Parts: sequence; structure tokens; C-alpha cells
Amino acid sequence: MLRQISNFWLRHIHPRLAPLIATIGIVGLASCLLILFVLAKLAEEVLEREAFAFDTTFLLWLHQFANPNLDNLMLFVTNLGNPSTVVIVAGVTVLLLWWRRYQEEAKFFVLACLGGLILNTGLKLFFSKPRPELWHRLISEKSFSFPSGHALGSMVLYGFIAYELANHYPHFAKVIYSFIVILIAAIGISRLYLGVHWPTDIIAGYGVGFLWLTICITMLKLQRLKQGKLVD
Repeated sequence: MLRQISNFWLRHIHPRLAPLIATIGIVGLASCLLILFVLAKLAEEVLEREAFAFDTTFLLWLHQFANPNLDNLMLFVTNLGNPSTVVIVAGVTVLLLWWRRYQEEAKFFVLACLGGLILNTGLKLFFSKPRPELWHRLISEKSFSFPSGHALGSMVLYGFIAYELANHYPHFAKVIYSFIVILIAAIGISRLYLGVHWPTDIIAGYGVGFLWLTICITMLKLQRLKQGKLVD
């Protein structure tokens, strides 16, 4: 029986998955599976309307550091993930990619951004989780809380841009990825500081965003492999 399963895997499934595994890598694949597991657990608790004890505790702890200077900094940082800013950054990126004749990259970038928007909107409506109301907030948000659109959107938008920059300027890859990781993390922290999201919203946003970003980059890499244009 085991031999038959092994032969079926090697003949039918493995040849189709081999390019995918080679493109993502074992670590990447394992990371995606771990994120899927965490997201599944979070989604189950949210659907059952279960409260996460550390959600409230963490927000109240973070709020004790609030001061006017931090308020201004966090408002600036969170603006980097606002829809108006995202649209401008995405539009400029598409134009630059098209101008540099990176049509495939431009197409997958648009796909990544549109897919991120659809995922964020759909998941918010599906879970319908209310936002925190722990103190008087500096900004007003009317949409649902789970997952964080800023976390999801920044992961997809700035993550894809970082991948493209690192791909074309490999010598600066570490600097590029380090800067983007700090930027994405700062946007998530700003949402917590401003009290418009629970920590679990941020975790879910990052998780969904990372998975969708990985799918889009993997499809782009497979397309490059097919065309013989893979650089990294």
C-alpha cells in the first residue's frame, strides 16, 4: 500500500509540485503552513466571538506610553498605510515598472494589490469584528476590525516593492528588506498605539498579507522560469 502511494506521489504529484517547492523553498513552504495554522486558530476564535485576554492587556499597556510627540509620530506612520497613500504609491510603482519595460512585474503587482484589497474587504465583512473602544481615539475608523487592512496592505504593497528592488539591486537586498520590515512593523504598531485595532487583527493582517504576497511572487517566479528570465 505504501509503495503504491509512493509511486503515485513520484509519478503524478511530485513532478507538478517540484517547481513550486523549488521556487518557494522548504523554509518558505514551512512558514506558510505555520501561518495558515495560526490564522485558522485565530479565525476559529473570532468566529466563536471568543475574547483574547492579551488583546486588551497589551493595548492598555501600550497606551500608558502615549504622549503628544508619539501621537504625531504614530499618526504620520499610520498614514503610510492609509488608502490615499497606498493608491499613490501603487500607482507610481506601476508606472515605473511599465516605463522600465517590466510588464510582467507590473501585472503581478496590480494583481497583488487588487487581491489584497479584495481579501481585506471580504474578510472584514465575513468576521464583522468590532474595533476596540478602550479610550478616546485620535482617528475615526468605521470599518470592521479583523483583519487589519493596514497590516495586510502594507505587507503586500511594500513587500512586493521590496522584492522588486532587491531582485534588481541584489547588493542592497539586506538593507532593502531590513528597511521594509521595520516600516511594515511600524505601521502595525501605529494601529495598536492609536487604539483602532486589536493585536490579533495585526497578526491576522500580516499573516494573510504574507501568504498572498508569497503566492503572487511565486506565480511571478514561475512565469519567469517559464520564460527563462529568472534573475534570483
